[in-house]
Amino acid sequence: MNGAGLFSDLMQHLGGDATAPSSAAARTLDALRRRIISLDLPPDTVLSRSELAREYDVSQTPVRDALQRLEAEGLVEIFPQSRTVVTRIDADKIAEAVFLRRAIEVEVMRQLAPVIDDALLSRLRTIVEMQRALAHKREELGTFHELDETFHQTMIAAVGFPGLHRLIRSRSGHLNRVRRLNMWDDTKIGRIIDDHTGVIAGLETRDPDKAEAAIRKHLGQTIATLDTLRAQHGAYFKD
Repeated sequence: MNGAGLFSDLMQHLGGDATAPSSAAARTLDALRRRIISLDLPPDTVLSRSELAREYDVSQTPVRDALQRLEAEGLVEIFPQSRTVVTRIDADKIAEAVFLRRAIEVEVMRQLAPVIDDALLSRLRTIVEMQRALAHKREELGTFHELDETFHQTMIAAVGFPGLHRLIRSRSGHLNRVRRLNMWDDTKIGRIIDDHTGVIAGLETRDPDKAEAAIRKHLGQTIATLDTLRAQHGAYFKD
C-alpha cells in the first residue's frame, strides 16, 4: 500500500476526514504543495504549467490557480510570460511560522488542559502509536509527517477553531520543508514522538502551565537546528 492509501486507512481508523480535495484546482494545489514540502520538487525547480497540466490530467486553469495559491504561500515565484520557480527556503519565513504556531498552540494548551477528556487523550495516544509504528519505515515518511500534522490539528479543533490549523499550514511551507530536511534522522523522528508523548503527559495533568511548557519545548526544536541544516544544505536556502 502506498503512503497516501495508508494515511487514508489510518485516518479512517481515527474517525478523521481523509477525503481528497473535491475540485481540480484544490487537488492540484494539494498535490503540488505536498511535492514541494517533501522536497520532491526542490528549491529552484522550474515548473511548466503545460507539463503539470498533462501530468495531473487537468486543464491549465486549475494549474494556474494552484500556482497562484502557492505563490501566496511563498512556495513558488511566478515570472509572468516566463517561468515559475520553486522558492528557496527562507529563514525569516520559518521564524514567522514558528511564532504563529507558538502563539496559537500555547493558547490551545491553556484552554484544552483543564477540560480535556479521556476520549481526546485516547485519540492523541493513537496518533502517536501510529507514528511509532512508522518511525523506521523510510518509505512512509510522508505518512509520518501527515500524522504529525493531524496530532496538532486534533488539539486545535478540540478548542473549537479548526480553521486556525489551515492558517498555520498556509504559513508553514518554509518551516515544513526545513523539517523534512531533518526528518530522515532517527534522532529527529524519535524526538518528535517523545515530544508528542510529553504534550499528552502535560495535558493529562490538567495543568495549563505543564501543557504549555511541553508544547513550547516541542515547537522550539526546528529553530534550534536551523543553522546546522543551512550549513548542510546551503543550496536549498535563500541567501
